[in-house]
Order: sequence, then structure tokens, then C-alpha cells
Amino acid sequence: MRQELMGLPKTLAEDVAKNLVMVGRLLDEEPEQAYGYSRVALRLASRVPAVREAAGFASYGVGKYAEALAEFRAARRMTGGVHLWPVMADCERGMGRPERALAMAGESEVRKLDKAGQVEMRIVAAGARRDMGQADAAVVTLQSSELASNSVQPWTARLRYAYADALLEVGRTEEARDWFARALEADQGGLTDASDRLAELDGVEFLDALDEEAAEEDEREEAPEAPEGTTAAEPAAEPKSADGDSGEQPPQD
Repeated sequence: MRQELMGLPKTLAEDVAKNLVMVGRLLDEEPEQAYGYSRVALRLASRVPAVREAAGFASYGVGKYAEALAEFRAARRMTGGVHLWPVMADCERGMGRPERALAMAGESEVRKLDKAGQVEMRIVAAGARRDMGQADAAVVTLQSSELASNSVQPWTARLRYAYADALLEVGRTEEARDWFARALEADQGGLTDASDRLAELDGVEFLDALDEEAAEEDEREEAPEAPEGTTAAEPAAEPKSADGDSGEQPPQD
């Protein structure tokens, strides 16, 4: 990215770089803000491939799939690379064209991808099968040597998770639970919600401590206030009768 920005005037390159850094920082947690920064970078340097790619991922993050696909295609034309092929196929899914995503999974570009890219393409293809109502075919699509391997790679957790989710859809619950557990074992970076899915299958419910505190606070606010001069633990005094007596009878001799 730095190499690409070196073709710009220094001040402009610095401005573009700052916006791209913010896209990277905010993409996962604040995608709308990341999208805003990406549009600024795009206005400043639309002929820089890294800018088009970053804009594509920012658009993808907020569900603007047609826009994302256009940016990814532009970046690919500029560089001639194929690493964006799986996410381009997933954009087709997002636009409601799973058959197009599935066709992309069978094209020659897939053979040029590295192992991580090929695994990602397999996950996208399985998703397309599910979109088309072919849940059993999705399960078969994910069965591979990478899935069977005990080696943990950066893509292992996502592949196992996708397989578990596909198994669950076809009613193979016990197998799905096992694969969610295996996904959790491989998920060192918290990329999936495998732990939540396991808890759901096991019937475990997690309570949010902050929600409990808020509920207790609401109960305290709704509770009736004790009359002035009393405490919440002691009852209020008996009201006096109209003639000033408390209404109690004097003790008998």
C-alpha cells in the first residue's frame, strides 16, 4: 500500500494514508464510520488499487454489495491479482445471485488462489448452495482435506464453523455440536461465535450482569416510597382518630 501511495504528492499521500488507517481500525467495530473514511480516500485517490480495495471492503462491511463488487473489480483490473475472487463471489450472494457465486467457484481463477483463498472460496460456494436450498450439497462442498486436517491454520476456525452450521441445517445436531467445539478450539482470535452456538445447543443461558443491575435499579425506582419519618424496614404509625386518640384502647387494670 505504501508503495502504491508513493506515486502521489507527499501531502496527498499522507492524507490518503490517514484515511486508510482509519478504515482498517474501524472496519470491524464501526463499519459505518469506516465506510465514511473510505469514501474520503476514494475521492482523493481513486486510481490507487489499495484505495479501491479498501473502499470495497468498507462497502461490503455495511452491506452495499453492488458498490463493493464494483470497487473489487476495479482493484482487480488495476493489479491483475485474483485474491479478491472469493469476496467478489460473496458479493454476488449478497446481491441475491447465488448461482453466479457458484459459477465463480468453478472458474480458473480459483486455481490461482493460495490455500487460504481456496478455503474461502469453498465456504462461499457452500453458502451459495444453502441460498439455493441445497443444504445437503453445502455439507458435501465443505468436506475436504483442509477440513479433515488436525493442523490449525488461520482459516481453520471459519471452515469448521461453516461445516458445523451446515450440519445443523440438515438436522445432524450431534455432529454439528462436535464441529462447533472443534471450531472453538481453533478460534484463537475470536473470529466466530462458536462458544455461543455451543451454549445454545447445550441449553446454557448467559445472563448479562449489566442487564441484571439495570433491572434491579428499575425495581428500586418502581417501589413505593415509605412515608416521611419511617424507614423501609418499619411500618408507618397507625393513623389517629378524629378526636386525637391513636385508636388504641388503654391497658386494663
